[in-house]
Amino acid sequence: MSETGSIKFTCDRVVVELSRFAGFDELNEYRRKLLRLGTIGIDRNGVGFGNLSVRNGATSRFYITGSGTGKLPELTPADCARVVAYHFARNWLQCEGPTDPSSESLTHAAVYESDPTTCAVIHCHDMKLWKALLHKVPTTPEKVEYGTSEMACAVRGLFDNTDVLKKKIFVMAGHEGGVVAFGKDLRSAFAQLTKERKKQKVRSRKDMQN
Repeated sequence: MSETGSIKFTCDRVVVELSRFAGFDELNEYRRKLLRLGTIGIDRNGVGFGNLSVRNGATSRFYITGSGTGKLPELTPADCARVVAYHFARNWLQCEGPTDPSSESLTHAAVYESDPTTCAVIHCHDMKLWKALLHKVPTTPEKVEYGTSEMACAVRGLFDNTDVLKKKIFVMAGHEGGVVAFGKDLRSAFAQLTKERKKQKVRSRKDMQN
């Protein structure tokens, strides 16, 4: 099992020890914030959800939280994986580290490939926000499942055909609760997410008053 269910791509992993990488402390900092919000964690069935990643320098490689780590209050480098290669059409990914990467790794790869200025991606679960943003911000097709090469291609399509680069956030219609925010760093990605959460709460209050 992965952070959001079964891993749906072929993963070739080289088992190596990962040292403390650039961006690791920031990753833990914002992961703690997301844990407090309840937008990442573990569900009542014991399945973890949500994942974060940071780009590895100026390359298309990136570090991502590992599969099954949603239950952990704090991560070590051993709880992450470094994605070093991927192929969407082959539904294949190669990584390094002691643990398997999140099932959403291909989705993160699609964001990094589509926008060279993006250096951090957050995938979280927020049902209220998901419902509020569905089809109001860039949205992947309902029939496209999470963690697949089809999702990666759908995400690339958002960059080609929508204003997702401006909005810095999108939702997955076929993955209930699934919201993805991205930016130049985790601080800006988290800020975009919290801005949308605040807007959703204001809308909810207005609806209750009407």
